[in-house]
Amino acid sequence: MKVEIDKNSGFCTGVVNAIRLAEKELKKGALYCIGDIVHNNLEMERLRKMGLQTIDHAGFSALKNTRVMFRAHGEPPASYAMAEENGIQVIDASCPVVLNLQQKIRRACRKIKPLGGTVIIYGKKGHAEVVGLEGQAEGHAVVVETESDLEQLDLSRPVTLFSQTTQSLEGFGKMADRLRALGGEQVEVHDTICRKVANRIPQLENFARMHDVVIFVSGKKSSNGKQLYTVCKCVNPRSYLVECAGELQEEMWSEAGTVGISGATSTPFWVMEEIRQKIETLN
Repeated sequence: MKVEIDKNSGFCTGVVNAIRLAEKELKKGALYCIGDIVHNNLEMERLRKMGLQTIDHAGFSALKNTRVMFRAHGEPPASYAMAEENGIQVIDASCPVVLNLQQKIRRACRKIKPLGGTVIIYGKKGHAEVVGLEGQAEGHAVVVETESDLEQLDLSRPVTLFSQTTQSLEGFGKMADRLRALGGEQVEVHDTICRKVANRIPQLENFARMHDVVIFVSGKKSSNGKQLYTVCKCVNPRSYLVECAGELQEEMWSEAGTVGISGATSTPFWVMEEIRQKIETLN
């Protein structure tokens, strides 16, 4: 039986940079991070053993005169203001793609606000990246998750549509088409989806077709992982979702000639390698 790891899987560039920066800064002493750097329990446990302390925004507001990392998802302006007020040194690991989107939303808000218009963000409500994006609009943005959410909006004035960087191209396309149908010429659309994430879908579909069985590796909190696993399962019914090697069961690959191992953009390569080794050992 042949076992292969998907060369296109694993951390995106933003997550790689954030983890490298955390490892570098942890050598200097105590370091806090608002939320998990990456939605993968195994990788977070590795970083905690190195000294990283994870906090929420309430914990962040109580800190003074220390160092805090802002993860790749980005933070709203209020977090930077609070850090300055409390003497906190910010270790900024915000993804450049996310920072660029934040700037676009700020500019769009300044342009559309005098017209009484609305900035619309297609994304998951409460997601860390979306919270940071909403903060750029100073209360003048609306987050939508489904096309039905658009029905509740006043589209008689100008609207500008953006997307959370990790949303699917297909979902964004449908949202944009529906918005144009409802708002007509008042609608301005900006495709702000990260292609590193979006391109994973056709790549994963091809990978899933090439193997008898696919073991998809993802942390349970990863929305990207859930999305990509669904894609994988649709193409190859013999796809299984696991978080670590301990969740493997031999019947998953029974009578298979080839097993493919793939993962979310939040899945460390070393975890996929452990899974490969265990499958080969059990087989």
